[in-house]
Formats: sequence, structure tokens, C-alpha cells
Amino acid sequence: MRSVIDVLDLTVEELEELIKVADDIIDNPQKYSEKCKGKKLATLFFEPSTRTRLSFEAAMYELGGNVLGFSEAQSSSAAKGESVADTAKTVSCYADIIAMRHPKEGAPLVASLNATIPVINAGDGGHNHPTQTLADLLTIHREKGRFNDLTVGLCGDLKFGRTVHSLINALSRYSGIKFVLISPDELKLPSYIKKEVLEKNNLEYVQTTSLEEVMPELDILYMTRVQRERFFNEEDYLRLKDSYILTPEKLVNAKKNLSIMHPLPRVNEISVAIDEDPRACYFKQVLCGKFMRMALILKLLEIN
Repeated sequence: MRSVIDVLDLTVEELEELIKVADDIIDNPQKYSEKCKGKKLATLFFEPSTRTRLSFEAAMYELGGNVLGFSEAQSSSAAKGESVADTAKTVSCYADIIAMRHPKEGAPLVASLNATIPVINAGDGGHNHPTQTLADLLTIHREKGRFNDLTVGLCGDLKFGRTVHSLINALSRYSGIKFVLISPDELKLPSYIKKEVLEKNNLEYVQTTSLEEVMPELDILYMTRVQRERFFNEEDYLRLKDSYILTPEKLVNAKKNLSIMHPLPRVNEISVAIDEDPRACYFKQVLCGKFMRMALILKLLEIN
């Protein structure tokens, strides 16, 4: 029995195997419609989620399985003070696999050490979000056909964005990757990620505060939200918030085959005018997330 808490729990070969299965699910949905018949997924969501929770539920239903669980801590025994370890042991008696989201970093790891069934981390604090990264990787694979030799622009909140940190970790294992880190000084990528991931793997990267300046060289633009609550003063936020709103004008010098990605939810950082642009991939990403979660559930339940 194994769990997935961090995207690095999966080898490069396993990622490729998951992508292959996800591609096959897209091409042959009928073939998979009863693969999880009689199996149950428990969704333990201790903090709000729309996409991730519904995506896991849709994934299990489309595999022919069933879903039980809760969507907020208040409707679970956590409200009575039950520990994550005890919840994991209890739920192991009812379900075959767990998807857990928790505001505390490390909670899904604690669950995996106490459960007797596989646990998938569906997001823990600002730490990890491996299945979002799987969605990102399938999107890149379907758009570009490769993971090597890509220039990837990451824009917005690079300091607190768990999706950004997970994606950098995943792509750091491929060759010819260059990261362009676009953010206000206040929200730069943490130095430990630069040191432990980028520099350790000899990955090329540049830091800039200007999106337009680097736009022509990007193969992928991964947008995130600049969050008001992360700023110490309102003036800094107001000065910077509009510099990272993607509009059609800012795409004038972009590559014709640029892929524009976003983990969602978006607030105003991508203009709705871009939704019709063929380079917009963020809703495709949502769909890719469901297919990769289906592939991961099959893998962890050891169903071929």
C-alpha cells in the first residue's frame, strides 16, 4: 500500500505511466467505467474546495466507484477534537482510498502514517498540492508533447503559491528547462526553493518584475493571483496588482503557440477576453485534473 503526499513521491517513469493511462482514459472512457466497481473513495476536506473535491468525486464516479466524505471540518468529528491520526484509522474501516485536504501542512502525511489504505494529499496549507501538479503536467504534455527544453514563466505570487512550488519540483527533473520568475519583490520565490531545487539541479532561471519584457521568450505562462492579504501596506498592493493582469494587449509579442495556464480560481489576473484565445489552457487544465486523478486512483488501488 502506498500514498502520494508530494509529487516527488512519484518517479519520472511513474509520471509518464500516469500520463499514458490518462491519455487512454480520454480516448477510451468506456473501458474504465467499471474499473472501481465496489470501491469507495473518502474525501476528507477540512477546508473549502470546489475544483479539487468535485474533481476527485467525478474521477471516482467515472471509474464506477462510490464516494463518501465531508467538505468542511465543522461537519466532521474534528469539530469535537478528533485527531487526524484517529480520523485516518477510522475512515480506513469504511473506504478503500482517501483524498485529504487540510489547512495544516503535514496533516495528510500524518494521515498516511496511520491509515491502512492509500492517502492522496489534496492540498495541505501552503505546502503541497501534488494532484494539481499532475493536472499541470498532463496539460503541458497534451499542449507541447514534451517536458524537456521549455521556457516556463511563473507569474504572480511565487512566495506562497503551493501550486508553483510543486510544479517547479516536478519540472526540475527534466532537461533544458528554464524558469522565468515574474513577481513583485514582496512575493519572490522563497530562497530555499532557489537553493534546494533550482541551483541544486543546475536549472537556468531569471527573476524579473516585468511580464511584458519576458513575454516573447515564453513557451508556457503560468499565472497566479497576487493576493492582497500578503502585503504589509495597501499602497504596495495597489501599485503592483495591475502589473500582473493578463490582457490581450500584453500578448501582442507572445509566441503563437504559448500555453497560458492558471491553477484557478482566478480573480482578475486573467482578463475574460483571453478565454476565447486558443492559447488559453486553464479550463483544459481542470479537465486534465480529473483524468490524472482517475489514473492515480487506479494506480494506488493497483487496478490495471
